[in-house]
Amino acid sequence: MNIRPVKTEADYDAALARIKELWGAESGTQDGDELDMLLVLVGAYEDEHHSVPPPSPIEAIRFVMEQKSLKNSDLIPYLGSRPRVSEILNGKRRLTLKMIRSLNSGLGIPAEILIRDHSIISSDAVSAPKGSESIQ
Repeated sequence: MNIRPVKTEADYDAALARIKELWGAESGTQDGDELDMLLVLVGAYEDEHHSVPPPSPIEAIRFVMEQKSLKNSDLIPYLGSRPRVSEILNGKRRLTLKMIRSLNSGLGIPAEILIRDHSIISSDAVSAPKGSESIQ
């Protein structure tokens, strides 16, 4: 077992190649222990150098819809009317605080993703009604 820190892309590529060789090694064996250590080192390197940005609120909603086989109309209880669902999914309207709370509790979408800023597609986009809480 020759485990070294993963500091460069070359180290990263070598560690991935070794992980591929060790994949499926039995836990508790020397190969299994080496695999576990390499996975931790590669994971730490990826977190620092290859991080994946969190999804936009719309991407998160669409992902959950796909995972749960939901149609746009299934979002009416969380977002309001059919046109409102369409406006949200097409990026023409922002989520309100009430919608965020509803999506979080009803569909389990993390609030920290839903409150992220997302662009409105056009300047003519319908804005939130006066007096409603809108996350900008």
